[in-house]
Amino acid sequence: MHVEFDRDTCVGMYQCVAEWDAFEKDMDAGKATLVGGEETDEDTFSLEVPDGDELDAKFAARTCPVDAIRLYDDDGEQLI
Repeated sequence: MHVEFDRDTCVGMYQCVAEWDAFEKDMDAGKATLVGGEETDEDTFSLEVPDGDELDAKFAARTCPVDAIRLYDDDGEQLI
């Protein structure tokens, strides 16, 4: 499973930060940051979800009010 985070879409509500420690607050930018995420496109970051973090990643994606977080299974099918 991997997560994609569209930082440009993020509005800085930080609900993802409360749900999963892979996200941190960037108070200077007013947006969340996906820690360890690799930039795959301009302001889009991707990260493999570590074993045991799947549920937290799902909660983070579901709580994002602007759908800036997407989860994909190992076959590339979007889950959230």
